[in-house]
Amino acid sequence: MNAQDESSAKPGVQVTFDCVPLRTVTRNDPPLDASPGFLALWNRVQAAIAKHGRHNTYYLFNGQCIYHLTNRPEVGMLAFAFEGCVMTDPEDRKTAACDLEVRLSGDTCDWATEPIVRWFAETVRRSVMVEFDRYIEAGDLQRTIERLQKLEAETHAKGGYVGFGL
Repeated sequence: MNAQDESSAKPGVQVTFDCVPLRTVTRNDPPLDASPGFLALWNRVQAAIAKHGRHNTYYLFNGQCIYHLTNRPEVGMLAFAFEGCVMTDPEDRKTAACDLEVRLSGDTCDWATEPIVRWFAETVRRSVMVEFDRYIEAGDLQRTIERLQKLEAETHAKGGYVGFGL
């Protein structure tokens, strides 16, 4: 018995994130009026640049990966938060690796033991790589780069810094 039409089925994995191509972060100093939250993000981005460089490297933040292990969200859902870097091949066409901080942020899965949670944390990394490839294929990466380049040009034209472009 098929209880749900396939066209209306939700994916078993939902991945969302915000992305900053590190090649677009040209300043090393934060804005003087940065909020504490923004300053913390700025520092994490700068640490990522120091560790991975700017070329073919993308900083993902506000990341969430949700797994639905049953067809009822109130039973069998694992939610993870993640942040960190994704690195692509030299042509920016495929994800090559990722370096993410992953933590369980919520669940409705009372049978998820610590080894299962650790296994899913690794699965988050693999899920993010697959989703980033889909992001590239959809053209979102190029649109993000173009949007940030436009913001940088506007900033230089105005002779000052107007924001991080997020």
